[in-house]
Amino acid sequence: MPVLRLSRIEKRTKVEGPGLRYCIWVQGCPIHCEGCFNPHTWDPNGGRLMDIDEIYEDIKRTLEASPELEGVTFLGGEPFSQAQALTTLAQKIKELNLSIVTFTGYEYEAILKSPNSSWHSLLKETDLLIDGPYIQSQHDLGRPWIGSKNQQYRFLTDVYKHLEAKLSEIPNKLEIRLHPDGTISANGMAEPIDLHMLLELDYERRR
Repeated sequence: MPVLRLSRIEKRTKVEGPGLRYCIWVQGCPIHCEGCFNPHTWDPNGGRLMDIDEIYEDIKRTLEASPELEGVTFLGGEPFSQAQALTTLAQKIKELNLSIVTFTGYEYEAILKSPNSSWHSLLKETDLLIDGPYIQSQHDLGRPWIGSKNQQYRFLTDVYKHLEAKLSEIPNKLEIRLHPDGTISANGMAEPIDLHMLLELDYERRR
């Protein structure tokens, strides 16, 4: 069974796509967007390895505990760098009647033209693709889940087609968690000043 190199998993979040979602941040990204919110996910040798079956079983347990779970989001890092393993996982997830949202720094047209068959396989399992690199000079949080004006929503199935005309009504949100060990984590879309304040808060806590 394939394995994934992961940066992080968040089992329940409402800020990384429609509804309540199980989110998987993969580790490793060759794109290196200037101003990236997650540069710690660039190193292809960082993070940790996790078996696909282990992740799938955890998603099943999360769904049993939270029946309102709507789907799974792949982000990173760059999901298309691990497209084959994510396709295998996505196929199993679809058996649970959960949706798939995939973020990528590649442009949709480049994925379509790629000779990499695993890229096309991951597209086939994706309901909503959010594509394009983060461009710092085009920073914009006016639309949900994305950070710059160039990025696009691709409704690859009918699952979220109903949201296409309602995107302007969906606000961006930021989730902040204080963990039992005292560490602070955040996910969602934030302005640079918000991230700076979080770093300052964490620094003061550690002093």
